[in-house]
Amino acid sequence: MCERGVRRKMAVRWKLRRTVVLVGMMGAGKTAVGTAVARMLAVPFLDSDEEIVRAANRSIAEIFARDGEAFFREKESQVLARLLSGPPAILSTGGGAFLSEANRALVAAKGVSVWLKADLDLLWARVRHKTTRPLLRTDNPRQTLADLYAARAPYYALAGIVVEAHADYSVEEMAQRVIEALALRPDVLERG
Repeated sequence: MCERGVRRKMAVRWKLRRTVVLVGMMGAGKTAVGTAVARMLAVPFLDSDEEIVRAANRSIAEIFARDGEAFFREKESQVLARLLSGPPAILSTGGGAFLSEANRALVAAKGVSVWLKADLDLLWARVRHKTTRPLLRTDNPRQTLADLYAARAPYYALAGIVVEAHADYSVEEMAQRVIEALALRPDVLERG
């Protein structure tokens, strides 16, 4: 059987029953891992930040600069509600989306949250050269990241599923670990 046939056979083994919402810090791998999980399960991949950018016709950094974080968070909640109302998919969210109690309740009602839990050193290694992170545009971005992590980790810990990230895991290995964790929840992922 050709490689494509093997992938297709693997993909139809599972049926996604609820949207999987990936949460966690910037640099945790929500987009990369989410794309791989979606591909492996043959379901759509959605990115709430991309949807916000498309709707506003501006980058996230531009939205923050022009309208402020509160405006961005309001739009983020609206987009999250819309995406969760659609068919089951893999949904990557911005790092702050899960901090909102209303967003957490919405995710719990319509999907399942998965925290991609990465330690501070790994996160810093992944984001330190990025210029697209408005919250890290400070005099000491590593300390800002550490402060954000300390403030946000208790909220991420409320996720329905936690998958530990490690520097030596490939994107595919992380995606497989997410699928293995989801497979323990028949209300989310069932054999097709």
